[in-house]
Amino acid sequence: MLRRTGAAGDHGTTRAVEDPLCAAERRAVKTAEPTPYGREVIVAAQQAGMPVAAVSNNSAGAVAAYLSAHRLAGYVSPVVGRAYADPDRMKPNPEPILQAVRALGQLPARCVLVGDSLSDIEGAQAAGVRVIGFANKSTKRELFVTAGADCVIADMKEIAVKLTPSDTP
Repeated sequence: MLRRTGAAGDHGTTRAVEDPLCAAERRAVKTAEPTPYGREVIVAAQQAGMPVAAVSNNSAGAVAAYLSAHRLAGYVSPVVGRAYADPDRMKPNPEPILQAVRALGQLPARCVLVGDSLSDIEGAQAAGVRVIGFANKSTKRELFVTAGADCVIADMKEIAVKLTPSDTP
């Protein structure tokens, strides 16, 4: 809906849609199910000295509320959400990704985005960031491969295992 009203140039309607959408996203935090192994990936990345940012087409407030509710807020900074009433700046536009890269003080080529949508893959590529496609549905694997994701996984455990130090040499 935001994209349609924004594309039509109807800024008044876009703003009128944005506020209830943000409120609905914040309410959805209460019922949102965590991605299996998502927490382990975030914590392991931080423990390995890799800063973690969140870049979402949802509102930053909703993402921050989710992270707080799941005791992850201390592991993720910055949180870059959808620009208020400006759907043209949502992924696949690279700007929110580049905003996170700048906040981390990194170069795009030194960053990796893990994304579960085609807009994530396209936005990361446009930003010059490597991208892991998270095919959380079987139909996404081929889509992400065709789109040119650097890597495609079906389970976040694959990343968690790579980030977790092994006790064996």
